[in-house]
Amino acid sequence: MSDLVLGLLVLGMLLFAGVLLYNRWQERAAQRAFGSSHPDALLAAETSAARHEPTLHKAEPPRVALPDRRVDYIMEVRLPHPGMLAGWSSVEQRFARRAMLVPGEDDATWHAALQLVSRAGVVNEAELIEFRSAVETLATKVKATVRAPEMRLALEAAQELDRACADADIQVALHVVGVSDPGQWDIDAPPFAVTRREDGVTLTLDVARTSDGGRSYEAMVRAGRHLATAGGGRLVDDNGAPLDERALAAIGAQLEAVRQELLGRGIEPGGPLALRLFS
Repeated sequence: MSDLVLGLLVLGMLLFAGVLLYNRWQERAAQRAFGSSHPDALLAAETSAARHEPTLHKAEPPRVALPDRRVDYIMEVRLPHPGMLAGWSSVEQRFARRAMLVPGEDDATWHAALQLVSRAGVVNEAELIEFRSAVETLATKVKATVRAPEMRLALEAAQELDRACADADIQVALHVVGVSDPGQWDIDAPPFAVTRREDGVTLTLDVARTSDGGRSYEAMVRAGRHLATAGGGRLVDDNGAPLDERALAAIGAQLEAVRQELLGRGIEPGGPLALRLFS
């Protein structure tokens, strides 16, 4: 082989090596310019998902919806495995807002409850038997175990509570009468209700459903006095008798007595339990 040919071969090999080195240099430059030291987000997500098994979480029920053994008939349903009690919607459709299903102590336990007492009175025995039977039927279908209180004792306790609540279920009404145009007043009602009438307005306070009965009553009295003065009317009771300072103070004392009676039974006026009882 001549020196010329040998030289051309060497030169070609050097050029080829140079191209390879140049391409390698370009790749590294691109990595420095556009690369990241952070791990790939999709890969990290996949790895994280692979490490954590999915778990069943029960939604936290609203505070006002929690059942109470003084008001509700509560059945404990324990499923053979974590999950939801299938078919509960049929019970809700039958008993509406009186029926509740809330989480128990673990992911396999649920409390099925029927509200026994409300302003409508106490549920009858037939309704309670129907509710218990419906829950037991659902439990049997999914091989769950059920624990339930004795129905007769639950109904007797509910009837006793209903009698106590009837005595404490008071709504105080103040009437502003003798005004020419009550429709022109813009009244900020809460925490009491305002109902317009032909010759004025009626202000009403639902005692058991009001959290701060004393202040709410005072606010209602002030509003009644203001409306009577502004409209040239009078503040009267349900019988049309004028309400002076002594009469208003006597009503306030009666409201406080009702409040103490409820508190003595563990029922906070305006609280979650009271809102359910007096509904």
